[in-house]
Amino acid sequence: MKILVTESQYRKILGEEKEQKIFRVPRLKFFDENPWEAWQILQKILQRRGNPPYIIDGDLFLAGTPIRSLGNLQSVGGDLNLYDTPIKSLGNLQSVGGDLDLRTTAIESLGNLQTVGGNLFLAATPIESLGNLKSVAHNVSLENTQIKSLGNLTSVGGNLWLEGSLIKSLGNLTSVGGYLDLQLTPIESLKNLQIVGGTLDLRETPLSKMYTEEQIREMVNVDGEIYL
Repeated sequence: MKILVTESQYRKILGEEKEQKIFRVPRLKFFDENPWEAWQILQKILQRRGNPPYIIDGDLFLAGTPIRSLGNLQSVGGDLNLYDTPIKSLGNLQSVGGDLDLRTTAIESLGNLQTVGGNLFLAATPIESLGNLKSVAHNVSLENTQIKSLGNLTSVGGNLWLEGSLIKSLGNLTSVGGYLDLQLTPIESLKNLQIVGGTLDLRETPLSKMYTEEQIREMVNVDGEIYL
């Protein structure tokens, strides 16, 4: 069902005023109840305006669609669900206020993404690096991925799952608020890691053969158990 908007609403949604540089869209349902139809309508409007940068304040649910690009999208205030899509890069997207679901996508790059305010789901993807991403407020799921680098990531507020991945170093990561799962990885260095708020799982890793539990605790403040 099409959602009709008045001229004043249209101007408010798309920032019709000439001095406005970034368009702000409260939610896609202003255009259509069907998320994919609404997305296509929005993209046509933005294309006519020269593809300016834009913001979506609410959720953006495009799971299972053929989406390949987010255009000049700068931020999503709520959840961004791209599950099971062919998208390969997040392009200019800088922040997601809620959960970011990229499971079973073709994602290769997080682009300019710096912060995720909820959970980050990347299981079963070909991604190799988290690039510019600095922080995730809740959990990060990277198990059984091709991930080799955490990029600029410094903090994870919840659990970090890396089981079965290709990670060898945690890079700039300094803190994990919950469970850090590194079992069955080729991890060789904890590098800058300072705090693990839950369990640290190092079973079937090179580190499990290199250090004792006491030595690990001297390097990292682990509140929970350490599995070697």
